[in-house]
Amino acid sequence: TGKGTIASLLADRLGWHLLDSGALYRTLALAARRHGVDLDAGADLGRLAATIRVQLEGERVRLDGEEVSALIRTAAAGVDASRVAVHPEVRQALLGWQRDAALAPGLVADGRDMGSRVFPDALLKLYLDASPEERARRRYKQLKEKGMDANLPDLVQELRARDARDRERTESPLQVPPGGVIVDTTSVPIEQVFARVLAQVDAALAARKG
Repeated sequence: TGKGTIASLLADRLGWHLLDSGALYRTLALAARRHGVDLDAGADLGRLAATIRVQLEGERVRLDGEEVSALIRTAAAGVDASRVAVHPEVRQALLGWQRDAALAPGLVADGRDMGSRVFPDALLKLYLDASPEERARRRYKQLKEKGMDANLPDLVQELRARDARDRERTESPLQVPPGGVIVDTTSVPIEQVFARVLAQVDAALAARKG
């Protein structure tokens, strides 16, 4: 949907901190693969989360001191992240990590349950949406630009399956959060999306001051 790009642009404009929550789930999935932990074993994944050290430094991600930024940005890593994210034990284990990122002067949080569960009292909740086909084309372009293999039809199917899995999970399902503002980014240039988002942010900040 462009949420990662928009979140990064917004954090830069405001001078706020940035949280890419998806990177946490992708990194935990990578750690699980390395440690031989079943991605469908919620309790084991929750215990693993308590033993690893993840550092987010802008777009760079470190797992126990090793930079794994490229390893967690593949299409397969996204599928793995969606699998581990369905488990209540995992979401509970990562909840503290995410809330600890809320530091002054402010935080832009990027994730599928940021407004519904992690930060229910956020100043502004934005739900960026786009068709699976549009998102697959964007993802395909990203992967190709990074020199990674990608298949467009497969990406569409993977996104549809991930959306279904995230909407149907019992713990923090994908949904428009209460009070959330929907921004459809299908066929809209990123500059226009950012302008719409920035207008919403400016209005929310003005209302808080007022």
